Amino acid sequence: MIEIWDAYDRQFNRIENIKLVRGEPIPESMYHLVCDIIVKHTDGTYLLMQRDFEKHCGGMWELTAGGSALAGETPIECAIRELREETGIISSDLQEIRRIVHDGRRSLYVEFLCITDWDKNAITLQNGETVDYQWVEKSIILEMKADELASSRSLSIIQETDL
Repeated sequence: MIEIWDAYDRQFNRIENIKLVRGEPIPESMYHLVCDIIVKHTDGTYLLMQRDFEKHCGGMWELTAGGSALAGETPIECAIRELREETGIISSDLQEIRRIVHDGRRSLYVEFLCITDWDKNAITLQNGETVDYQWVEKSIILEMKADELASSRSLSIIQETDL
């Protein structure tokens, strides 16, 4: 299945009448939108998802569920969909916490926080995306080595904010 994205400028504005296709080069001065969701349980623990071993950074742990926004999706719609697809958690109570421009990847990241009382044993792994999960204290995340975490973006959010 071909995945179609909207094109954005560096200021997170959608560029009208231009679509991007996953896997094709993104033209200079254009970006695609990615939404990441940090999941924090009401008991204070965080959800870590282990990436499928066949994926880039396979076997590493992610502090976020997330992915690219499909054409027509707003950041919050993308985040709600990705959270449900990758964890099974159904929530629309997401708080935007940061926006990041990654020029090298031609990506715009919108970072969200989901605080939930979801049953910790009811996480659904997405086939081809994740192979395991665990709930951990913030101190464990802060002690993880760079080769254990798939993204430094989410780690910097945990380090720099009072989440």
